[in-house]
Amino acid sequence: MPVAGERPGDRALLLAAIERSRRCPPSTTAYAVGAVVLGADGLTHDAGHSREVDPADHAEEVALARLAARAEVAGATLYTSMEPCSVRRSRDRSCTELAIEAGVARVVFALREPPLLADCDGAALLAAAGVEVVEMAELAAAVRAVNAHLLGPR
Repeated sequence: MPVAGERPGDRALLLAAIERSRRCPPSTTAYAVGAVVLGADGLTHDAGHSREVDPADHAEEVALARLAARAEVAGATLYTSMEPCSVRRSRDRSCTELAIEAGVARVVFALREPPLLADCDGAALLAAAGVEVVEMAELAAAVRAVNAHLLGPR
């Protein structure tokens, strides 16, 4: 059953982001997150996952940077397995700030960041900045399974 704000293709791209999260190198202090960003043209896209190039990498920042190197990010849709961070210890700007600054129009995610590592209010900050936020919570179990190393079995 579609959720409010869901568009054709959202589910497939969010599932691709979740699948991408399975590539994350293991960490006992960080979530495994995958992201796919679709340009406003609906054709240009890129992806990333946490710790892909550097141990401090977040999936959203990797995907946004890759797309920005090839195309305009303004108006893009960011698909991320977990709510974008709003607090970050490893870098100066959170993924929420990066998305807002880049002009991302929509963010689609499956799981709100659990308060285990930080208090996150990324979805609220994105919405307050005028970004459309779509939460597809029915896919959250898959994200929890990828992150069982931190969240435990369900």
